[in-house]
Amino acid sequence: MQLTPGKFLGMKRLSDKKGIFLMTAVDQRPPIKRPIANFLKKSEAPWKEVANFKKILIDNLQEESSALLLDPHYALPISMDILNPRKGLIVTLEDSIFEERTGGRISNSIDNWSVSKIKRMGADAVKVLAWYRPDADKKIIEAQKDYVKKIGEECAKYDILFLFELLVYPFLKDNNHTNEYLEMKNKKTDHVLQSIQEFSKKEYGVDVFKLESPVNAKNICDDDLKSFIEMDRLAGRPWVMLSAGAGKEEFKKVLALSFEAGCSGFLAGRAIWLEALSKYPDWKAINSILKNSSASYLSEIADLAKKQALPWHKNQCFLNGGNLFPFRTSDFRNLYKENNV
Repeated sequence: MQLTPGKFLGMKRLSDKKGIFLMTAVDQRPPIKRPIANFLKKSEAPWKEVANFKKILIDNLQEESSALLLDPHYALPISMDILNPRKGLIVTLEDSIFEERTGGRISNSIDNWSVSKIKRMGADAVKVLAWYRPDADKKIIEAQKDYVKKIGEECAKYDILFLFELLVYPFLKDNNHTNEYLEMKNKKTDHVLQSIQEFSKKEYGVDVFKLESPVNAKNICDDDLKSFIEMDRLAGRPWVMLSAGAGKEEFKKVLALSFEAGCSGFLAGRAIWLEALSKYPDWKAINSILKNSSASYLSEIADLAKKQALPWHKNQCFLNGGNLFPFRTSDFRNLYKENNV
């Protein structure tokens, strides 16, 4: 695997000095909007309330993070004046509103938002979540594949990192169906692994995977290490763990196994800051929890990652002839094309 200049610099911007990803997600929309709307007894949470919560998150957690994942609806516009320029910036592209059919889910991008806009504003990476099940309706599977492939092509065109998140999900007919952004109950390990295997193909242009645990976090045990090792083998590139609403102790167990398998860090949100949201609308209490409990937990898992995670540049895809950055030559400006597609 080789990295073009923009992607190479993006990897360095998102990670710490050792090459470990210590990234905090603040791009969640429904998981924040719904509790606020419910408390206020409104159909839609006021923009200012959601944005203010995200601003407090960023203000309290960015110093312990190597990078932040933000959305263009709330987090980006409210935090421009407080963002630390020394931290990496990932911007989400997919819409939180997905199309749900009997045979599966179809992802779409946020309206009037694009890879080119994310690149132009100075971000280091584009993040996309695609709902995927290998046993979904064939037309839906093809639609999801085409969606991801086009984004990969756009990221190559603008030479910006493509950070891709995969989540399996319950069908409408399933007893455990929910449209919440939570880890699917009773998910099949094979579904998680088969999904990774598909999108690890070169045609999708994924640079970094953001992956869920191959087994339910609540049921995880040491014997599950073999599934994480297989996940690493199938990914074939650097990958980080997502928390998917797991509890703090559960997520620490997931991280321990993932780091042992070759994971390069985390990109987590609710495991870090969900406790604070439960105190809405007490802004003083929210700020106190974020400053103390949340920041402390983030520091704890960051220390775990620094000790146990694999630096991204030591991933097997960059070894044994996988030239990390092949542009170290006097012919650099000629080798670096206008369009990388």
